[in-house]
Amino acid sequence: MTTSSFDPDVPPSGTGCAECLETGGWWVHLRRCAQCGHVGCCDSSPSQHATAHFRASGHPVMQSFEPGEDWMWDYSAETEVSGPELAAPTSHPDDQPTPGPAGGVPADWRDQIHA
Repeated sequence: MTTSSFDPDVPPSGTGCAECLETGGWWVHLRRCAQCGHVGCCDSSPSQHATAHFRASGHPVMQSFEPGEDWMWDYSAETEVSGPELAAPTSHPDDQPTPGPAGGVPADWRDQIHA
């Protein structure tokens, strides 16, 4: 991990997983790229877009995009890391449900997550 793994000035790409919103998918939790702001879904989610973003872009550090959480994960080192405070907002809106998006989560979602 290098200082170029972080851009504290770039805002998040949106309030939900960019790919899930485009394709009608859903997520369990959200992760935000510390370098470019891309918001993707966590590895428990069916599509695991945050990890896919790391693999496609090489951007190693993601921060939780959940209210009240500020931890960061380095995919390349497979460890929790510290970094600078990222541009606001630092989470999805408090009224956005988890899992999400509102109205897009199947009733049997617990049977579809990755453990």
